[in-house]
This record gives sequence, C-alpha cells and structure tokens, in this order.
Amino acid sequence: MVGLSVVVPCFNEEDVLEQLVTVLRAELGAITDEFEVLLVDDGSRDRTLELMRAAHEQDPRFRYLALSRNFGKEAAMLAGLTQARHEAVAILDADLQHPPELLAKMLPLLDQGYEQVVARRTRKGDAVARTLLSRAYYRMMNRLVDVELEDGVGDFRVLSRKAVRAVLALGEYNRFSKGLFAWIGFPTAVIDYENVARGSGATKWTMRALVDYGIDGVLSFNNRPLRLAIYLGALATSVAVGYALWVLVDAILFGNPAEGYVTIICAVVGLGGIQMMVLGVLGEYLGRIYAETKRRPHFLLRESSEGAATPVAVLLGPEHEQFAVADQIQLRSQQQAVREVLDEAGRQTGHEGRDG
Repeated sequence: MVGLSVVVPCFNEEDVLEQLVTVLRAELGAITDEFEVLLVDDGSRDRTLELMRAAHEQDPRFRYLALSRNFGKEAAMLAGLTQARHEAVAILDADLQHPPELLAKMLPLLDQGYEQVVARRTRKGDAVARTLLSRAYYRMMNRLVDVELEDGVGDFRVLSRKAVRAVLALGEYNRFSKGLFAWIGFPTAVIDYENVARGSGATKWTMRALVDYGIDGVLSFNNRPLRLAIYLGALATSVAVGYALWVLVDAILFGNPAEGYVTIICAVVGLGGIQMMVLGVLGEYLGRIYAETKRRPHFLLRESSEGAATPVAVLLGPEHEQFAVADQIQLRSQQQAVREVLDEAGRQTGHEGRDG
C-alpha cells in the first residue's frame, strides 16, 4: 500500500490534540507502515503548538507546521498540502468528527483508479432546521455555480499525488476548497459516514462564520456576488415598494395636494436601492481583483518540525506545478545515479571476490 500523509489543520485544539495523536497513531499504524501526520497550527492562542512539539519529539512521524498568525482553515490546509511527502494525502479535522478509522476504507480506493476519495456525512442526528437550510443552500449553489457540490461533503478526503498537484496549481487567493476540489475533477469515489460528536472542546464555527463561508462559496464560483451592500440595496428597494404602496393608498383615499409627489418618491428611493445593489456587485468584483493582483502568499510559516529548513512562504499556482515537475525529474536523476553507483560497487565487489 502507498505511503499516506495526513494533514490536520488546528486552531486552539489543546483539549483534543493529545487524544487525536493517540487515535491517529493507532489507526494509521493499522492501515500502512509508511505514514506521516502534518499538524498545522493556524495561529492558536492556547497550548496547541506546545503539544505539537511534544508529539513530534515523542514520534517523528508527527510533523508540525506553525503559521505566523491565524490565516484561516483554507490556508492551513494549503500549508499542509505543500509539505506532504507521500503519494496519498488525507485531510481531516482535529476534533475527531472526521473518523480516522474510515481511512482504512478510503485509501485502497486509490488503487482502483480514483484520484479523490471523499467522505460524505449523512444528516442523521442533525436538527431539522439545519438539515433543511443546508439542503436549500446546496440546491441554490448547484443552480448558480459551474461545479457540482454535494450536501454533506466537506474537506475530509484522500487525494492522490496528481490531485494534490492540481489543487496546488490553482494559485487564486480567494479560495473555497469544496468548490476547488470539485473543479479539478478526476475520478472520485464517495463513502458515506454518520455524524460523529466532537472529541472535546467546542466548535470554532459560529453562525456568522458559517454564513460568511456560504457566501464565499457563492462568490467564488459564479458571477452573482452577494454582500452587505446588496442586502442593503434589497432592503432599500423593499422599503421603497412598501412606502410607495402606502403613499399610493393614502393618495387614493385622502387625496394628494402635491402632484407628482408619489412618482418622485418612488422613483428616487427605488432607483437608489437598485444602485446600491449594483455598486455592491461591482465592489465585490473589484475587491477580489485587488486581492488577486497583490499576489501575497496564502500563508507564512513561523516554525516547523524541520527547523532551519522551514520555508517562510511557498509558491502556488502554475509555477508550483513547474517546480514540482522539475523536482521530480531531479529526484529521479538522483535515484538513478545512486542505483548506478550501487551497481558499480556491486560489480567491483564481485570482481575482487573472483580475483581473491
């Protein structure tokens, strides 16, 4: 079986990290003899990084990366993917809601020609309101975007080396990983699993964060961006319509001494709301273009288990793929040179034995 790298983004996970390390050591050891775990600290403010250092000292297969600040889960996943060494790479959450034992079913599917193996969470045990909202969101998303997003599918997946290189070749700054994983395509297998409670601690996802993440998904893969200005424009338009109806009814019932007043008020307020919506759309596009043109790194590394060899930033986009191909060619050349040296040494040893 191929070697496995497991990328685990972490943010303030001191309550569950030791349990995570224990579970991963047992589960991964039963799956493959060759594995590594990349614990990525996304600017935690608790003892998460300290526990990562201790885990690495106890078992060098548990490597760690520490970002210079909190860049977000998307950046933490990217950081882990750039440093993963094995041919198969898994992504899972630190809170153990992504059951590591499922990897034993997912990893063998890569040998069957799949480049992505995705874990899809069922809605069993979820609140009815949350289930309905989630289904409505994905139904809306799939009508707006040009990729197919499945309800219950998140970041928990196993990627082949080819799929990892494809993801890293996408250098865009505004990232929505669910959409990017779907956008790269490749043969994909899906495995269902039931919802699992957190190992410890509390979720970092607030309702506002979930809403913002959902909006990012809408904005990243279609040309109908929505933001606060759009909501304000829609609200202003709704108020204008309601006010127009009130003024109209008042004028019909009681008369209006100022002729044209109703028309002017409705036109000014209604058009003002529409203009705010249009400006909101333009502002979203301009803001995203501005962020992309700055070409800032997606993350900065402060520290890692590699010590002085830690890169501060990692190049992404098409250039990353070019360097990856060049590195592979160089690695193959080095391996070929080593084999030739060993073969030559073997031949010389054979000659010396016969001469003796």
